[in-house]
Amino acid sequence: MPSKKELLEEKLKEMQKEYDKTQDNKKTNYHLGQLRSKIAHTKKAIVEAGKRTHLEGFYIKKTGDATVALVGFPSAGKSSLINVIANTRSKTAAYAFTTTKIIPGTMLYKDAHIQVFDMPGLIEDAHLGVGGGRMVISAAKSADLIVFVIDVNQLHQFEKLLKELNALEITINKKKPYIQLVDQITGGIKIEVNKSGLPEEDIREILIGLGNHNYIISIWGKVTEDELISIISGRAIYLRAIVALNKTDTITGADKLASDFSKKHNIEVLPISATNQTGLVQLKERIYENLGIITVYLKPRTGEERLMPMILGKGATIGDAAKKFHTSFADSLECAIISGPSAKFSNQKVGEAHVLAGGDIITFIREK
Repeated sequence: MPSKKELLEEKLKEMQKEYDKTQDNKKTNYHLGQLRSKIAHTKKAIVEAGKRTHLEGFYIKKTGDATVALVGFPSAGKSSLINVIANTRSKTAAYAFTTTKIIPGTMLYKDAHIQVFDMPGLIEDAHLGVGGGRMVISAAKSADLIVFVIDVNQLHQFEKLLKELNALEITINKKKPYIQLVDQITGGIKIEVNKSGLPEEDIREILIGLGNHNYIISIWGKVTEDELISIISGRAIYLRAIVALNKTDTITGADKLASDFSKKHNIEVLPISATNQTGLVQLKERIYENLGIITVYLKPRTGEERLMPMILGKGATIGDAAKKFHTSFADSLECAIISGPSAKFSNQKVGEAHVLAGGDIITFIREK
């Protein structure tokens, strides 16, 4: 007997098919609006029906300063890659489905401890649960950066991976549109700002379809109907991603191929060979940069000269660094002495609003 989730997915397919074949005109506008509302409601119901506890090996406990997920098809070389960039030994073999659970490792770069996960290989229809795909993709959602590991001889895998992630409402390398939704007791739906590119009537129908009848909504930025549904439902995930184009030792002209691939898909591409260990220095550097972090060093005012590394987000200030060091410490901060890329000169005295750069050396000065 089909499960509730399977029945809902079949219902969704039928409604989507009807929607796609119906021409959009004045006569069908109301019917299409009703279909959009039903589709939105059904998508929400599918997610609720599909909620389940994780299986062994598919739970991610985040540690370190940032988390990276290696995502790709079976035999793309994820296990070989994690073995050479992180402190782990993941199974490798020349056949598919070697990795059957998430393998964690740690990549140390510029004193940052970057957690790297070798994810089980995805296959087509992963978003429907085939091969445990829904759990793999769900685990990948918790990462700070996705590295797509693509076999240079199987470039079509990238578009298939994007399709699987998009089906589970994960959007890559796009800024999340800012949408403000304010609940109210009465008054219906009021649209204060609409820069979405969608007709206001469509927005109202989507909200009603999701069970929202009394709301003030403001949308700053272009958004599709599916994106709007996903964001309002709280299911939308926006992640940074780059591509590791693996097995380049098997072809010639890898740099040109990577450049063309990058332009076609508007994504950063690093040509590598996990087997020959080429391109890995550049890959580590770009992983670090795309995580949006910097490494600064704390220097004691007196005593030993040992520098203590601290990982911060790009754009962090002296005040942010002091708070991370200790919350109460920041309250008594007078100023700081810094040397490094953000300083105008060595041992510059700065206040808590000073913006830091990677490699800065900081000495905190507390109030007497």
